[in-house]
Amino acid sequence: MTHTVQPNNPEATPAADATDIPAAQAPAPAPPSASALPPVRALPPALRRRVPKYSDLAPLLQFKKPDFSREARLARASTIWDLRDMAKRRTPKAPFDYTDGAAEGEITLRRARQAFLDIEFRPGILRNVSSIDLGTDILGRPSRLPVGIAPTGFTRMMQSEGEYAGSQAAEAAGIPYTLSTMGTASIEDVAAAAPNGRNWFQLYLWTDRDRSLELIERAARAGNDTLMVTVDTSVAGARLRDVRNGMTIPPALTLKTVVDASYRPAWWFNFLTHEPLTFASLSRYTGTVADLINSMFDPTLSFEDLDWLRETWKGNLVVKGIQTVEDARRVADHGADGVVLSNHGGRQLDRAPIPFHLLPDVKQAFAADNADTAIMLDTGIMSGADIVAALALGADFTLIGRAYLYGLMAGGRAGVDRALQILEKDMARTMALLGVSRVSELTPEHVRLLGK
Repeated sequence: MTHTVQPNNPEATPAADATDIPAAQAPAPAPPSASALPPVRALPPALRRRVPKYSDLAPLLQFKKPDFSREARLARASTIWDLRDMAKRRTPKAPFDYTDGAAEGEITLRRARQAFLDIEFRPGILRNVSSIDLGTDILGRPSRLPVGIAPTGFTRMMQSEGEYAGSQAAEAAGIPYTLSTMGTASIEDVAAAAPNGRNWFQLYLWTDRDRSLELIERAARAGNDTLMVTVDTSVAGARLRDVRNGMTIPPALTLKTVVDASYRPAWWFNFLTHEPLTFASLSRYTGTVADLINSMFDPTLSFEDLDWLRETWKGNLVVKGIQTVEDARRVADHGADGVVLSNHGGRQLDRAPIPFHLLPDVKQAFAADNADTAIMLDTGIMSGADIVAALALGADFTLIGRAYLYGLMAGGRAGVDRALQILEKDMARTMALLGVSRVSELTPEHVRLLGK
């Protein structure tokens, strides 16, 4: 005799094969008794259909008056990427691409952003995270957040408030602001706009040391406590978006730009009704933009020049553009108080080292050398979680460029404020979910690099 089991019910009792029982002997099925039928149950009141009452509908009818104000628009941005979308809609193509783009195939920029995505956070549980403190110390002074604003050139080209918006937003947030040598507001004007802010100055060392010395002295007189010298610009990178857009500074009114302006009237109105763009810190010098850039990027720069800077500048000296462990060690040996691991936002050498990947090795090297040189990092940061990951892997501080410029283009000073608010909220939430209440509690144990 064979037995069968229904395939979808492996626990069923084997039944006799129907072929083993003669048809004449097979019992007729018995009618189900009343007790075997499932009881008829009444529907709960909540499941009975009824005509809705107005009192039930009233709380749902929350029609709001449309609000097209800048504040409402910016409040709808939840991420830096949201601000980027707004910036792209409101800014002409040439200045937007100048900010958004990078060198050659833009491989470095994509890799830098991907590096922050290719991590796994490792949270701790059952920690008291009722209060999150994002404050830290950098170069001998406190910062309310572990992030500052990086130097960006031609900033008023992105939006007319430019460096004034950036420095004032940084002052309000309690973080450092770095003015570029190629800024469109002068050292003195930024100091006057944000008198209580912590202002830093970024320097391109010129072949004409007298010009460099004058900028250094002006920065000191204006109260800047940190000089950041950029060393990854022996020549300008091949920024192909600018080439294809016919980018000029200031933007030229060609047929193409006039058509583009028709979609962004607010930008052009602001551009045409404010003071013309100039290299404000260099305004007393004559010559074309190309002449200034060619004289500013010194291909002969060496470590001896760094020694000259260390002797000349009495405040904090930071070297920006470090891309190898060996160079990080050498600039520390030559007196740098801090380094910025940076590939210029991917705008110089394409396929350059990724600062986030370099970070653990530099941290380990400085520890082995007993160096107290501060480690800062930029390039690729687009969220507060990126900042937290960098701090966990050994950065003392971070800098943002594009992230704040997207906010600037999206809404001027209010847009920069919004960018910083987004990053602060991201950082606080990420730290709380990691079980960390202070920046100093972040360690490499909180982050794992996927694939390693």
